[in-house]
Amino acid sequence: MSGCCDWKKCSRCPGSCLPPTDPKEPCDDRILLIGNPNVGKSVFFTRLTGVHALSSNYPGTTVGFTEGRLRLPDRCFRLIDVPGAYTLDPTNEAEEVARRIVDEGGEVALIVVDATALERNLFLALQTLERDIPAVIALNMVDEARHKGIFVDVAALERELGVPVVPTVAVSGQGIKEIVDRLGEARPGPFEPSDGDERWRRIGKIVQAVQRVEHRHHTLRDRLEDLSVHPLWGGLIGVFVLAFSFWAIRQVGEGLIDLVLDPIFETLWMPLLTSISQALGGEGLAHFFLIGNLIDGAIDPEQSFGLLSTGLYVPLVMVLPYIVAFYAMLSFLEDLGYLPRLAIVFDSLLHRLGLHGYAIVPTLLGVGCNVPGILATRVLESQRERFIAATLISVAVPCASLQAMIVGSLGNWGMRFVALVYLTLILSWVILGRILHKVLPGYSPELVVEIPPYRIPSLKGLGLKLWFRVKDFLVEAIPLVLGGVLLVDLLYMAGVIPTLARLLSPLFKGLLGLPPEAAGPILLGFLRKDVAVGMLLPLGLTPQQMVVAVVTLAMTFPCIATFIVLGKELGGKKTAASIAIMLATALLAGGLLNLTFSLTGA
Repeated sequence: MSGCCDWKKCSRCPGSCLPPTDPKEPCDDRILLIGNPNVGKSVFFTRLTGVHALSSNYPGTTVGFTEGRLRLPDRCFRLIDVPGAYTLDPTNEAEEVARRIVDEGGEVALIVVDATALERNLFLALQTLERDIPAVIALNMVDEARHKGIFVDVAALERELGVPVVPTVAVSGQGIKEIVDRLGEARPGPFEPSDGDERWRRIGKIVQAVQRVEHRHHTLRDRLEDLSVHPLWGGLIGVFVLAFSFWAIRQVGEGLIDLVLDPIFETLWMPLLTSISQALGGEGLAHFFLIGNLIDGAIDPEQSFGLLSTGLYVPLVMVLPYIVAFYAMLSFLEDLGYLPRLAIVFDSLLHRLGLHGYAIVPTLLGVGCNVPGILATRVLESQRERFIAATLISVAVPCASLQAMIVGSLGNWGMRFVALVYLTLILSWVILGRILHKVLPGYSPELVVEIPPYRIPSLKGLGLKLWFRVKDFLVEAIPLVLGGVLLVDLLYMAGVIPTLARLLSPLFKGLLGLPPEAAGPILLGFLRKDVAVGMLLPLGLTPQQMVVAVVTLAMTFPCIATFIVLGKELGGKKTAASIAIMLATALLAGGLLNLTFSLTGA
């Protein structure tokens, strides 16, 4: 970070204007940034640290947190963005991590409180103050509170809590400098640990002493907020938002591929690969691993399966555009305040599958591309929910490219065969979800979510959030995809995949009613399902056989990129369990379809 203004004279200075931080300077003192979800903590973090931050998972969990540096003129702090929580008596994994971080302690707790929902926010604030950590309170969104007719006496609140309280509007920078100036005044709260009832009584007295509410008329924004959670209108709005999001993500993703990344890859990278291929003589071990197989005498970045061809083309050209589009849309809906409303609308349906409403986001995004769909399962609270959602996406949610091949391969025989494939996938999604909900230990937590007001997102905030998420994907995905390509090459070299196809051909013929030659394309589907569907076309299958083959292929291994991300998100054991479920479900669905066709003579 570099200084951009006179720190002593700046009244609303963001973190980028603080004295520059030397990355080698030791920063051992911790500031814990604590608050409920949707109170503006991420904006505080960005303003106090700039863009230099490290995102990681808390040890032993899949819950992520962000850490950055705050450099003051005479001191350097590590700023820890504690996962958003409503309570330090954990009800989910994120709150468990929040409690652990708070219990580990810090030099200062910067507690962000939403002025529009003071009573609820004070519960977490008092729990933190009871832990004897020196604290400063940021009373955020005072502008929205004023618009709602809510007025908080800041001086009175400071007397009641016994720690500094600063009114802020984080999105505009109001109060940020005063927060930094008063960090040195941080002190422990005067409260002894208490149980829930006693703490709520104390909160009631505090709110009564410091808050005044005046009547105001409903605005257009208020009416929109009410409509978006209405049982009927909220559902219609939700369907429209999802349809538009899917359309936008697909348009942006395909546009980036066709107009930007594919031309760049073809113009700048493919000539280099061709030169390397020619230098290696077009064959040999080094060529096999680096460039891959030549398809009709040329390099095919999708099918050659070399580290420098497919290994880079898949994550950077095929997946990255959808990641950018997905996270841009997700960040917009988050900052707008719509995602909690969408979750409420779909919560009842998804609870029957062992999930809660937030699972609609990864499920629908998986229709565009399974990779961002599985990555989006991070929004779910428990490992059980993430396992169910990721498995259902991998088994029964076809990506856009696979859908194109389904229509292309079966459409000539009539749309009833296409409809039969989709009907089978939908029924599998519902039935498998119900089964997993019943047999897996644990339960689906109730959807307890704050409904924030609609806000106009900050372009800077959206840009920074998108950058952090895309950067994390690149750091994680590229090594994983390269490792997956290398593993596939080794399996081919060892003859494992051709041997499996040969050994399983009797099963395919007996259970699925398919010729032995179909075993190879279906097994190869975990590299690219849409390519595998294309490999089924020359086999001369009947429409019924094609339906069985396409359903079986669609419900088995996802593509290599999705498969690797699945392993990263679930871990080795759970990925193995998910694969077993995929195989069993695919064979069962394919076998039942084959049996149905045989009995009906269709």
